[in-house]
Amino acid sequence: MKNRHPKALLKHYWGYDDFRGSQETVIDALLAKQDVLALLPTGGGKSLCFQVPALAQEGICIVISPLVALIQNQVDRLKQVGIKAIALTGGIPYEEVIQLLDNCRFGNYKFLYLSPERLKQDMVQERMQRMNVNLIAIDEAHCISQWGHDFRPAYLECSKLRELLPDTPIVALTATATELVTTDILDNLQMNKALLIKDSFARDNIAFSVVWAEDKPHRLKQLCAAVKNSVIIYVRTRRSAQSLAAYLSASGHSATYFHGGIEKLEKQKRLQRWLTDQVTIMVATNAFGMGIDKPDVSLVVHYQIPDCLENYFQEAGRAGRDGAPAKAVLLTNQTDAQQVKDQFLSVLPDTAFLKKLYNKLNNYFQIAYGEGVATTYPLNFNEFCDTYGLNTLLAYNGLRILDQHSVVALSEAFSQKTTVRMVIGKEELFRYLEGHKSTVPIVQTLLRTYGGVFDYDTKINPHLIAKKSGKSESEVLRVLKKLQENQIIEYQAKESDLLITFLVPREDDRTIHQFAKEVKKRHQLKIENVHHMLDYVNNKTRCRKKQLLAYFGEQANADCGRCDVCLLRKKRAPDSFETIKAQILNLLAQKSYGSRMLNTFLDYEENQVLEALQKLLEDRRITVNTKNEYEIL
Repeated sequence: MKNRHPKALLKHYWGYDDFRGSQETVIDALLAKQDVLALLPTGGGKSLCFQVPALAQEGICIVISPLVALIQNQVDRLKQVGIKAIALTGGIPYEEVIQLLDNCRFGNYKFLYLSPERLKQDMVQERMQRMNVNLIAIDEAHCISQWGHDFRPAYLECSKLRELLPDTPIVALTATATELVTTDILDNLQMNKALLIKDSFARDNIAFSVVWAEDKPHRLKQLCAAVKNSVIIYVRTRRSAQSLAAYLSASGHSATYFHGGIEKLEKQKRLQRWLTDQVTIMVATNAFGMGIDKPDVSLVVHYQIPDCLENYFQEAGRAGRDGAPAKAVLLTNQTDAQQVKDQFLSVLPDTAFLKKLYNKLNNYFQIAYGEGVATTYPLNFNEFCDTYGLNTLLAYNGLRILDQHSVVALSEAFSQKTTVRMVIGKEELFRYLEGHKSTVPIVQTLLRTYGGVFDYDTKINPHLIAKKSGKSESEVLRVLKKLQENQIIEYQAKESDLLITFLVPREDDRTIHQFAKEVKKRHQLKIENVHHMLDYVNNKTRCRKKQLLAYFGEQANADCGRCDVCLLRKKRAPDSFETIKAQILNLLAQKSYGSRMLNTFLDYEENQVLEALQKLLEDRRITVNTKNEYEIL
């Protein structure tokens, strides 16, 4: 294209007449060779901020992005509009990497997308210096900050780009950054004279709400029934994704699920069906949605409490990108708060545990004091934990901290665990089990634990199956091997699930002392993040919009009038609480009812009904019977 004016490029490739928000300000600064840190809300068009100025100049733009799926999605979209782009992710053979890098230099490519891990490679650094690089873009820049909600140590490699390409402007972009994270990004990337752009994070078309429900599946079904357009439901585990999608499908909804354990081709099929509205509801783990541009999502539901407000706000912001009214609902109940503490806080390894873990790790491989540097070993993680009686979650988080602080290196190449896929149907399997009774407990446990084994290669944990079935791990592996020999399953086994390299000589406690203060700070931050999240959930008096914006350092002048808190304030007349209690007592005078039926009869918000029920219980005017129904005392 001959006309390289930003607006002409915007119209030619993307079909838009004008830029939104601060996009044009960011682009003008980059074209003037100034560094920029852009804090733009989810759906604020961050990618155009670096794609347009890169196209407006000679040369290539290097983009650092954290997720392979996000990289591939952006590269595919650039190719669709006729822009040459290359993705350099993991798993590409050495010779092919060299060829792709040479293509960037001589093949008139405009974009080279890299994972941060690629920046560690000498050949990548060397060839980048030979390229005509017009711009460096760091996407999801909060990952570079140790105070960011999704800190990735590999992102610290981004600081090398300043050294390798000192005259090339850098743009760092994120949708979620507190003041502390912002300062950290600027320091790490040496952006001393950067232009800081911060658009309002307010999403006025989204109604935020926290919905309390004793029967969460039923309430979820009601929420989905009330919308016509696309829905995203976020869950924490793969199993939850599968079971909720099955529940919604059985209830007459059009639903599917998406998580990291699904093979690539199947993922693409499911995503495409959702993007083209063949399926309405996507139940997914939290990585889903980054870089996926579906503007008409009218409902985002968090089925469990997230670990921090940054993650929640970013995921909720995937609703209503088309500007139409949308809802972001956090669905919760009384047990969720304790679960979030158990999941995110009880498995934070302290300094004492890290010392113990490091000591046991050295003993396990019989490494002498002062020795071990640059030695590599395969590690069967579950066997190691069993040997020393270590909590697996604590131990895994501890290994990640040791990796983060360059005490050891955990190889991603060994993260692929044992996989299983059924190659026969359910009826054939049941007939096989009739003649092989000894395999029944293990096969049943496998089927109950991993719902997708009939559909695709599924990562399994033999140690977990052993615990659930009451068998030894060796017995589980023997049965799996027998099932493979009898052509019941396809089975790939890994003797070790981690490859561990010791990067420093063994010095026991001294090794850990060097970063003990940083670990304590990171843990304190995680504790604060969870408490901020719980404050949001438990808030009943402050407008949700005001609460969220205040967390990110922004002041809202007026209440939104659309969140659950604002709506409740409107509905709650001075005498309404007593009216609800009176109506509940009238209903219970005729018959005992569960909370779901009471909510059906009463024309009030579920939160109000539950609050009235709680007060009546406290006043000993009603009780709960053995059927979990309320009745008058």
